Amino acid sequence: MTKTTAITPTRSEDFAQWYQEVIKAADLAEHSAVRGCMVIKPWGYAIWELIQKALDKMIKDTGHQNVYFPLLIPLSFLEQEAAHVDGFAKECAVVTHHRLETNAEGKLIPSPNAVLAEPFIIRPTSETIIGTTISKWVRSYNDLPVLINQWCNVMRWEMRTRLFLRTSEFLWQEGHTVHATADEAMEETHKMLNVYETLAQDSLAIPVIKGEKTASERFPGAEITYCIEAMMQDGKALQAGTSHFLGQNFSRVYDIKFTDRDQQLCHAYTTSWGVSTRLIGALIMAHSDDDGLVLPPAIAPQQIIIIPFIMDEADTEKVLNYCEALARDLKKINYLEENLRVGIDKSQARAGEKFWLAVKKGIPLRIEVGVREIESNLLSISRRDKAAKEKTKLSRQAFLSQASDMLMDLHKNLLDRASHFRKLNTKKIKHKEELDKIFGGDENKNNYFVMAHLDPVVEQESQFIEKLKTLKITIRCMPLDAQSEEGICVFSGKKTKTKVIFARAY
Repeated sequence: MTKTTAITPTRSEDFAQWYQEVIKAADLAEHSAVRGCMVIKPWGYAIWELIQKALDKMIKDTGHQNVYFPLLIPLSFLEQEAAHVDGFAKECAVVTHHRLETNAEGKLIPSPNAVLAEPFIIRPTSETIIGTTISKWVRSYNDLPVLINQWCNVMRWEMRTRLFLRTSEFLWQEGHTVHATADEAMEETHKMLNVYETLAQDSLAIPVIKGEKTASERFPGAEITYCIEAMMQDGKALQAGTSHFLGQNFSRVYDIKFTDRDQQLCHAYTTSWGVSTRLIGALIMAHSDDDGLVLPPAIAPQQIIIIPFIMDEADTEKVLNYCEALARDLKKINYLEENLRVGIDKSQARAGEKFWLAVKKGIPLRIEVGVREIESNLLSISRRDKAAKEKTKLSRQAFLSQASDMLMDLHKNLLDRASHFRKLNTKKIKHKEELDKIFGGDENKNNYFVMAHLDPVVEQESQFIEKLKTLKITIRCMPLDAQSEEGICVFSGKKTKTKVIFARAY
């Protein structure tokens, strides 16, 4: 007997299309009239707000303050940092005019008389304009450190787009800090990497690998780039956040100097770090199933949904009054230092439709309430990490006492399940021929994290670069916890302590 699922195709049939269907079924977002850009709908934006809230607290708890910088960046600012402009040149959207006019055919066109003296770039990232501004703020060691963050949108022109994962415009936060010494800047870089790891695991239930990017994968202009990498359910990698040690590269270009305690004029050390709305894409692909979205409780707009089952119109008031009272009691319960977020589906839809809508939206706990539940004092409770039709019967009082623990257990189950999946799909190799065996064939099915020793020098060799292109894989990172054991480079045969992860990625 074939199992019926709410989402078709299933993950195993067509993972890419399944992903799009989950977004559609949960009503998270849709493509906009602007090519490559998306409209984030209320349920999707509520998820982003909760991610933002959790991260914003951690950012402020580590001493940073929020600011805002302009959307438009003078072209000359990018031109000053060669590596930076090379890295973003192909993705930049350019503003060249400041006025429209109507032509002879009645069409609006950029006015030939309104050409900007200098074009503006719609920010792909803000190191340049922030560096220029901070150079005016910093004069002495007493002005350091500068610890700022901004929540904003950025634009990086994309030819192939996918909702949440790769759109021309997306939302993010970008932190920028300035320090007196390299050690302080490096400490900041690691601190924020750890913050991102905590966010991923404690709020999103996504296990991540902290690592350093190799030279070819570094952020343009950075000396060192660190990242967190997550495995999706199709075995592909997703870079979920980055933290960059910029050294003195940007401070030299943008003249960020200060007088130190010895009255010497020095260039400062800077960092930058960010995560974006692609975290929602990570959530979808890490946890969701063939019935729809699955949300960890910490970032679920509704952690519990109460579904009234009214068989007889005469019972309407009785059932709804009970649901209202139950919701009030649940909202008094604390989970992660906040009251529970509880909803009641009072729509005119049939009970079965309400049930499946809650499933597809990923709400962690569903409670069914009808006359039978009220009279028996036994609630029907379903968890989103379990089979859709699997139910537990609990008395009202028992559920009230267990609701918070149930959500904690649900989060733990999602994290454990994702960790177990990554472990099962991680391989270790000692010979380059094994890459062909692992990644050969169907690129939509043969996806793993492959750990291997690799001499960093090999990364620049044409034969190595061609091999990665042929297999459509990249070096995701050098895991920070796997760099001490010496081994043999899978490509050169030389001894090295550097270990990397190969994978296909989003």
